[in-house]
Amino acid sequence: MLFLTLYSICATILRFDTQQRGQMSMPNQVSADPDKLVIFMPSGRRARVPAGTPLLDAARQMGVEIESICGGKLTCGKCKVQIQEGSFPKHGLVSAADHVSPASEDEQRLTDRLKIKDGRLSCCTLVNDDVLVFVPEESRAHKQVIRKSATERVIEIDPAVRKVYVEVEQAELGEHRGDWGRLQTALKQEWQLDNLAIDLLVLRRLQAVLRKGKWAVTVTLWQNREVIDVQPGYQEGVYGLAVDIGSTTVAGYLCDLRTGDILATESAMNPQVSFGEDLMSRVSYAMMHKDGLDKMHNAIIETLNKLTSRAAKSAGIRARDIHEAVFVGNTTMVHILLGISPVELGNAPFALANRDAMDVKARELGLRLHPSANLHVMPSEAGHVGADNVGVLIAEEPYKQDEIVLTVDVGTNAEILLGNKDWMFSASSPTGPAFEGAQITYGMRAAPGAIERVRIDPESLAARFRVIGEERWSDQWHQGDNGASDGQPNHLASGICGSGIIEVVVEMFLAGILLPDGRVNPALAEHERINWNGKTGAYILATGDQTGNGQPIVVTQTDVRNIQLAKAALYAGAKLLMMRADIEKVDRIVLAGAFGSYIDPRHAMILGLIPDCELDKVYAVGNAAGDGARIALLNKGKRIEAEQVAHWVRYVETAIDPDFQDQFVKAIHLPHASDSFPHLAGQLPEPIEAPVDNNRRSRRRR
Repeated sequence: MLFLTLYSICATILRFDTQQRGQMSMPNQVSADPDKLVIFMPSGRRARVPAGTPLLDAARQMGVEIESICGGKLTCGKCKVQIQEGSFPKHGLVSAADHVSPASEDEQRLTDRLKIKDGRLSCCTLVNDDVLVFVPEESRAHKQVIRKSATERVIEIDPAVRKVYVEVEQAELGEHRGDWGRLQTALKQEWQLDNLAIDLLVLRRLQAVLRKGKWAVTVTLWQNREVIDVQPGYQEGVYGLAVDIGSTTVAGYLCDLRTGDILATESAMNPQVSFGEDLMSRVSYAMMHKDGLDKMHNAIIETLNKLTSRAAKSAGIRARDIHEAVFVGNTTMVHILLGISPVELGNAPFALANRDAMDVKARELGLRLHPSANLHVMPSEAGHVGADNVGVLIAEEPYKQDEIVLTVDVGTNAEILLGNKDWMFSASSPTGPAFEGAQITYGMRAAPGAIERVRIDPESLAARFRVIGEERWSDQWHQGDNGASDGQPNHLASGICGSGIIEVVVEMFLAGILLPDGRVNPALAEHERINWNGKTGAYILATGDQTGNGQPIVVTQTDVRNIQLAKAALYAGAKLLMMRADIEKVDRIVLAGAFGSYIDPRHAMILGLIPDCELDKVYAVGNAAGDGARIALLNKGKRIEAEQVAHWVRYVETAIDPDFQDQFVKAIHLPHASDSFPHLAGQLPEPIEAPVDNNRRSRRRR
């Protein structure tokens, strides 16, 4: 079976280069190490530990902070983890429940008392074999900072769901219309509503509600076509939920459908990261496991129900008061949400089950909203450009602009839009999870202690950085305004998140630590900030006294390569669209998505993540996909517009485009092997000639 993924193509291209240099170890090599491989998700941290090590201890050794109030004394139950079962080729292991010790009587007694049914306590669960462990959100000591807040936008309020109050004629002997017929008559006379249907669950309750309300009821209507709720007497309040299901994070916005106000915003990690960090890994998981689709579907439904419950509680309502939800997500996420196998998305011709918008009852998916609530899934554009990109389209409306706009939704899978009011192209690029902190030696999600900003002194090569949760830069941690000691920061460094890894790679390049091809400069062989392992260099970003575990945080050659892989894939996708449009420059660049909001435009351009443009015309718009879902929730006319635009945009299939590989190879260099960046004039370092390895040259001749 053909399982095409651009990510593997990109990896193959890079592998040729790195194998030649001996600078990048191949993943999943068979190891004679008797220790067992333990991987914690969603952080992606991995290490080998001796058999018999408690999972809590293994987590602490890797810097994975799990809540434990009692310190492992089996009293608090806060250190719950979930043991994942199955084969995980992406991670190079097979994980099973019996790869850890069975629950003791004490653990079973505590989990029964606390009603913990879906996990183990990490303090007393011992490692017996290789294992993949998921740390649920409630067990994380430092909760991830999920940056998917809504943007203030002007939205015309015209929702699909509304409430009307009617007084109904009482039933009388000899009058045989039925209570539903009497309600239909009242709705037609008072609200000019005709040809209505009624949800079966509502019909079952109708007679009791009419009599309880003394024949006066509040009716909830969907699209003025269907009665989806009846309540006795006069009732106010109609609510909807807009949800962006990302590959890594899920964001939900609970809205008042009458006023458009956001009543609550809730976010959560997408639990599917345990089955694969990128989309193709999840497609592969569904392909290779009979129950793979069911596991991933049930995981996202459970998360959505928890998110909805939290949002409703925060707003002071019940989840059953929510009568509609609008969902966006990439095509793989939408398929899994609906319980549709995503396997066809992993094989040419990358066929979707359905491209158009859908309306289904939330109860059909097990979503705990109102039993008759409607779930609207926005349309997709093509096999790898889904409803989330359509959400960006109707939020930003580039199809109404005179300027040529490049819109990039940066994430595990980047969606790209290029065009204006006359034409529009779209594509997707498999950037992979490196921008989320995965595949980076000290990478982590955006959480307190994560390095998010970096500056490197070009003379000393020393770094100063800022971590999430601490306003001061690292060079100010031990000084007050008067130079006196000011104590430790709120959080020491514990890893590097996505924005931090972009900035450190760029700063290493600007400081001469990296050559344009991404190699660590051999001329720095004796520098104290560079650790060398043969010909492979690693830059010391944070020293031991700046980190929580006393160990330095380094940026390895492999880390740099993974960022090159990700940025080259994104740039190549954008360049393909520019080639199809026959243009050489763009007027504006819009960075969408939670991650895009925290990328510094200058660093992004120096890295070669985006093409050249005036820097003041490169800006972030936040979670535009989520905003698009909210717009469609509050304005039913925008759903029609979304359907029209989704069909109008011309999709470019990068997976089979003959120019992709050539563009990708050129984009590996920093910032690019051949494209010019006139708006970075004077900001890029002078070319550095690396010492020639004559032995290597002679080997190649042979």
